[in-house]
Formats: sequence, structure tokens, C-alpha cells
Amino acid sequence: MTDLKGQVALITGASSGIGRAAARALAQRGCRLLLGGRREALLDDLAGEIRRDLPGTEAIPIPLDVTRVESVEAAVRRSLEAMGSIDLLVNNAGVGVMDWLDVLEPQAGIAQLIAVNLTGAIYVSRLVLPHMILARRGHIVFVASLAALVSTPTYSVYAASKAGMLAFADALRREVRVWGIDVSTLLPGAVGTGFAADSVARRRSRVTTPRRWVLSAAQAGEAVARLAERPRRVWIVPGRMRPMIWLARTFPWLVDWAVDVGFVRRERPEAGRRR
Repeated sequence: MTDLKGQVALITGASSGIGRAAARALAQRGCRLLLGGRREALLDDLAGEIRRDLPGTEAIPIPLDVTRVESVEAAVRRSLEAMGSIDLLVNNAGVGVMDWLDVLEPQAGIAQLIAVNLTGAIYVSRLVLPHMILARRGHIVFVASLAALVSTPTYSVYAASKAGMLAFADALRREVRVWGIDVSTLLPGAVGTGFAADSVARRRSRVTTPRRWVLSAAQAGEAVARLAERPRRVWIVPGRMRPMIWLARTFPWLVDWAVDVGFVRRERPEAGRRR
């Protein structure tokens, strides 16, 4: 188990949701925090809350747009100037635009989503990695999604971005192990952050994830901190989602049928009408 006390953690997308909760969970373990994100006012608020609730904790807001290389370069440079090192990188920044592919807006619904969720994580990892290699240690944690393994209708592009993140993390882990650097991926199921609220609100059937299966942001943030303490290749939370993964992989035809009948045809009844 890794003692996180005194380690410097850079968290992307720290202004809300899982990133904000992860920052608090890591602060409770004694990490020195670099809070990356675009919404600087929210980052300032979070840094103030952490310093107030945990006196002596270092928490520095870092303006960061993961889709712009120059912004990532500036954020990494500022982070190293402020703390001297980056021991833990949490690639958490993400957006969710869930809808049927034939109606997704190409820029905001496809290009921007992939730029934030996947390309942004690659940019940040690329620019932090040389400093971890020089130190011969470090840990990179990717916050992906269960959608990387089980993709569902209206989540096609989002799932693709998270599956790409998982594949990237797998390759990176094998590249950097020789330097003493760990790479881990968290695959949370549904998280109650309002991430897909607009998509769910538009559903005719009102089909959604059962409440008992939905993680709170605090639970997901705690999972990030626990993964930082105990590095592993992939961690699925909650664990009770594993049977669903097994089912989707073992009997994909059954899952296809259930999703078609139980969701798609209810949402798009016009698809079955003759012209």
C-alpha cells in the first residue's frame, strides 16, 4: 500500500463531480494538490474549502484546458514551479454528450467529446511523463467508465472515447513500468453527478440505471484515492457490475435482444413503421 502523505497530485477536471470528490479524498490522505480545470472560480472555491477543512493542506488551482497543448504545457510548468514534482496524475477531465449518433452534433457531440475525454488525457500524460521518468517513479490514474467494456445506445461516442482511454492506458502501462511508474484505470458504473441528466430527461421510456446501482460522486472520488494507494491495472466499481460485463461478453446476442426490445424500440417506435 502506497503512503500518499506528501505526494503531489495533479487532478484534471477537478472543479466538479468525481474530480472534486477525488481531490477531497486525496487531501484527507495528506496529498499536496494541484487542481486543474477550466472553471477557475470553482477551483478557487474548492481550494479554499480544502484549506479550511484540512488546515495545512496545500491546494493550488491550476487553469487547464486539456484540449489545448499550450494550456497543458503551461499547467505542467506552473505545477512543477509550485510543487517541484508531480507524483500522481489523475486524468479525470471529461464531458458527456449522449444521444443517437444520427442526431449528434458533429463538433460538440463528437469531435469535442473525443478531444476532452481521450486526446486531452493523452496530452496531459505525454507532458507529465518525462518528469516521472526523470524521478523514476509516479502513478497515472485514468478515470474511464464501465462504458469502455459495455457500450449502450446513445453512448456510442462516449463509449468509444472511454474504450480508447482504456486501450491507451494498457499500452502506456507496459511502456513505463521499466521506469517504476504505475498506470491504473478506474471503470466506474453510473455516477450521480448529473453527467447524463439531459439525455435521460429526453427518454420517452424513462429507462435509467436503478438507483441502488448508482455511485455518489463521493464514492467514486474515494475509489480514485484507494486506487492511488493500491495501484492495479483496472478496477471496476461497484464490483456488482462484473456479472453484467460477463453477460455482455458471453452472450452478446442476448444483450443485443434485451436492449433492442427493452430500450431502443421503446425510444424510437418510428423505426418500425413502414414508409
